[in-house]
Amino acid sequence: MRKPLFNLGNMYATPGAREALEANDMTALELIHRHVTGDWGDLCESDQHLNNLAIEHEGDLEQMSRVFSAYNMPNGSRIWIITEADRSSTTLLRPHEY
Repeated sequence: MRKPLFNLGNMYATPGAREALEANDMTALELIHRHVTGDWGDLCESDQHLNNLAIEHEGDLEQMSRVFSAYNMPNGSRIWIITEADRSSTTLLRPHEY
């Protein structure tokens, strides 16, 4: 099992994310594990690069930025996971809930 790359802070899931997970017989933990271990899901290369930079600057408050992942579900829905730049919280949400 791969080790976490950054702190998640408090974890939250919006109603839409919970519904999408349930509809796809998935748990939040499955996606959170992918997110925290560097599997950014369905992101373009530039967004993946920004995530990697955010982790490299972990602890440097002036250069830290959010970590973002996006996962396409089997039924066609999409879930985003966003960990705030200060690592105080991580939220699972549907794109329309942003």
